[in-house]
Amino acid sequence: MASIEVRRDACVGCGACVPACPFGVISMEDGLAVIGEACTLCGACESACPYGAIIIRTGEAGGGDLSEYSGVMVLAEQRNNEVDHSTLELLGEASRLAEVSGEKVSVLLMTARPGNWPERLISHGADIVYVAAVPELERYRTEPFSRIAERVIREKKPAVVLAAATTTGRDLMPRIAKYLETGLTADCTELAIDDETGVLLQTRPAFGGNILATIVCSDTRPQMATVRPKVMKALEPDSSRKGVVEEIGILPGDLESRTEILEWLPLEEGEVDISEAEVIVSGGRGLKSPENFALLRELAGLLGGSVGASRAAVDAGWIEYPHQVGQTGKTVQPRIYLACGISGAVQHRVGMQSSDRILALNKDENAPIFEFCDHGYVGDLFEVLPLVIKEIRRRLG
Repeated sequence: MASIEVRRDACVGCGACVPACPFGVISMEDGLAVIGEACTLCGACESACPYGAIIIRTGEAGGGDLSEYSGVMVLAEQRNNEVDHSTLELLGEASRLAEVSGEKVSVLLMTARPGNWPERLISHGADIVYVAAVPELERYRTEPFSRIAERVIREKKPAVVLAAATTTGRDLMPRIAKYLETGLTADCTELAIDDETGVLLQTRPAFGGNILATIVCSDTRPQMATVRPKVMKALEPDSSRKGVVEEIGILPGDLESRTEILEWLPLEEGEVDISEAEVIVSGGRGLKSPENFALLRELAGLLGGSVGASRAAVDAGWIEYPHQVGQTGKTVQPRIYLACGISGAVQHRVGMQSSDRILALNKDENAPIFEFCDHGYVGDLFEVLPLVIKEIRRRLG
């Protein structure tokens, strides 16, 4: 049964919904919108609310008739007008999943300038590309992107929705899942369709990577998952593939946001965001000076990874804050995390403990990090790291 809800955490009492209601059943009480019993669920107030605080629960998302949902939808991620490779990886996996059920693969591309990406996405496996293109979607912001994505998902009813487990995907997908009242499995490493039930089997590491848990969402739709980048394989592009490109209109209020991007500071050329890196070489107080981070940069470069740091190193001014891992920095989940000269305080541990494999190098054999790392090495990093770098260079030829 359909219903309407005013989200108290989002309503700011702006009053935009009051004149928008054609039946005059909305009033303001104690700074919040209150909708009367005579509401007809016409949706005028939902569209007029600039903060996404009014939601019509149609019963079409979450529960309801699950047979109405079909196909796999990928939420594309774009940076600097280039679709991220993780989207192409998801398209390859979506094509494999859809092939089992004989359903279609769609992509939602929210962007400022689509360019020729709709056609390229089709060549990589998409059957339908939904394009929402306005200048305001140049940079990711939670509210506009989640508002548009939620509406498209409600209208198109995909059975499965996938996004990359990047900083963007990890922010966007939980919000959409809450709006749609459905489940979400984060950081999946494997997806499959159950032969008997047809539900999505979503496998992810659990308990610090010690076990693999397979999660199902049997009673609600869509089934939503974020997938770790570089786990799935993209299809080779096929320029002969045919597909449909459909434009998604922007409604009043879609682009409203309580946040504003004041400045955009791109990473230096060749540098990888640590939250998305597969290999991280981190340094702490044991590096003694900012100049010694050059050792870590050299090693990370050889391993195709990024440089991280403890809060102590950042507070000392040895390296910039975007490299900080921990409770007050970034949470990372690389395949390999190498901690050099880091004691392993709990504040740092919470930011990296979900790494697939943790390696630690510290001259203090009683350092806390040795209590939870996978492999620990007691030694002077200024003696060990140059030897490691030399050996890697030798093996790379």
